[in-house]
Order: sequence, then structure tokens, then C-alpha cells
Amino acid sequence: MLSAFLLAFPALFSIVNPIAGAFIFREATAERQHEERIRLAGRVAFYSLLVLLIALWTGSYVLSFFGISLAALRLAGGLVLSLFAWNLLSAPEQREARKEKEAARAGEAEDVAFFPLTLPFTTGPGTISVAIALSSGRPASQTNWLDFFAGVSLAAVVLAFIIWIAYRSTDQLSRFLGRGGSRVVTRLSAFLLLCIGVQILITGVTDVLGPLLANR
Repeated sequence: MLSAFLLAFPALFSIVNPIAGAFIFREATAERQHEERIRLAGRVAFYSLLVLLIALWTGSYVLSFFGISLAALRLAGGLVLSLFAWNLLSAPEQREARKEKEAARAGEAEDVAFFPLTLPFTTGPGTISVAIALSSGRPASQTNWLDFFAGVSLAAVVLAFIIWIAYRSTDQLSRFLGRGGSRVVTRLSAFLLLCIGVQILITGVTDVLGPLLANR
């Protein structure tokens, strides 16, 4: 359970990046009252938890339904994550500006907690891909299976709690970190995500080449 938590939490935290996202949430809801922004933060955290749990618990079965192998998912997911992390590491400001543009209409709409503030703003396709990749690595033993999903689910709960704290504390974070501090956090998270993406890619290559080399 602890191993599953330590595997899932850094991967999910790196791609969600709630600290950097809090600044954009603040810009997207700048026209709303402070109390309403706190309520929105709670709803976004709850919806994010639902998205993560659904992807973690059912993602591998969706792969089986469409006949996608774990090796293919690891190769594709590792490549996508590595490219995503590299772009974020090279120019995080461009990604932040794009997210701000996507969420620009949030201040005028009535119900924006799920779309766009949760999906795709907080837990987008990249986060869902990571969650599915994590769920596909579940152990074969039923006892270990339960411990594994307990660990990854706990990681989702902790991440949703951090999203709630970060989004409701945007004013304090803005004063404490500033734009420069936010970009430092973003780059550190991007580097960690790049390492995770490369590791997933290496595992996928091993899954494909291992049986071929063993049969030679």
C-alpha cells in the first residue's frame, strides 16, 4: 500500500501541479467574491477526486475492452509524458498562458466547477493517462491488488486535499511565492515528471523487447 502511494502520488502531483494551477484559478475567478471562490475550490477538488478515482479503478478495464496492451500504453504514455514534461520544463509560461486563455470565460459563467476548472483545467487528458497507466500496473494477487488500489486511492485523496487547500489559498500563495516562485515550482515538477515519463518509456521498451530477446 505504501509503495503504491509513493508511486502514484509524485506522478499525479507532478502533472496536476496544484500550486501553479492555483495562480491560474485565481485569475479565472478574479471577478467572484472570496466566499464563492472558496466554494468553487471545494467543488473542483471533489470533482478532481472523482475523475482520478474513476481513471484509477476502471482505466485498465477500458484498455482490456479496446484490446490495448500494457506495453503499448507504457510506450505511448511514456513518450507523451516525456514530451509534455520537456515542453513544460522549457517554457512553462506558454503553458500557463494557454491555460489562462482556456479558463478566461470562467469568471462569467455560472457553473464552472466541473468544466473548465476541473476538466480539462485541473485534471486533463494527461492526468487521466497517468492514472490509467498506474492502474494497469496492479499486481496479480488479490491481496496485493487491494493494497495497491488502497494506496493509489489514498494518493488521489491526498492530491484532492492539496488542490482544495491550494485553490482556496490563492491569495496567500500569490503573496508568498509570487510569479517567480510559481515558475520554480513548475520547473521542478516538470523535471520530476520527465524522469517518470522516461522510466515508463523504458519499462514499455523492456516489455516489448524482453520476450523477443529471450526467444533468440
